[in-house]
Amino acid sequence: MRSRLLCSALALTAGFFVSPAFAQTASDASNSATKVLASSGSGFNVATVELLIQQGDAAVAAGNLAQAKKDYDNARTASKQLLAFYRDLSGAFRGLDARIPREMDTKGRQALALLAQSNLRLAALFRRQGQPEVAVPVLVEVVRLMTPAKPEGQKAYQSLVELGFVDTPYRGASAGQ
Repeated sequence: MRSRLLCSALALTAGFFVSPAFAQTASDASNSATKVLASSGSGFNVATVELLIQQGDAAVAAGNLAQAKKDYDNARTASKQLLAFYRDLSGAFRGLDARIPREMDTKGRQALALLAQSNLRLAALFRRQGQPEVAVPVLVEVVRLMTPAKPEGQKAYQSLVELGFVDTPYRGASAGQ
């Protein structure tokens, strides 16, 4: 039984190595047509997350709040996944090739900003639907991720003040005294 599983696994693996789809030359790999995930319309990248947010905005403008929620949720999920993958890759290459961590850190900051934007829009949608209690964790996540020093964090904290979840308004770094 064990040898049969091993043979099956080896056969599958061998099929991948001789498959024409995997037998690409270096020039084919650099061709943008093969970089499926880099496509702005259907790839797995920050441009796709931006598109999802724009679709959510269009759905809100059209009054289709259920579709907007779905688009914002998809944008949040994709942003979180991208952020995690970029962080993992950045860490894996630290100390080996400085170019790769720099690129991943830049892409990670873009994904983080998009996560904050999708969270703020989703929280606004929840407030519009009369569900402020559902907006609270989303807003707290924005403050945690972006910090109150960034505009997105300030906006999220201000929303928490408006909802009555917190009482003390944030006035900036000098307000701490």
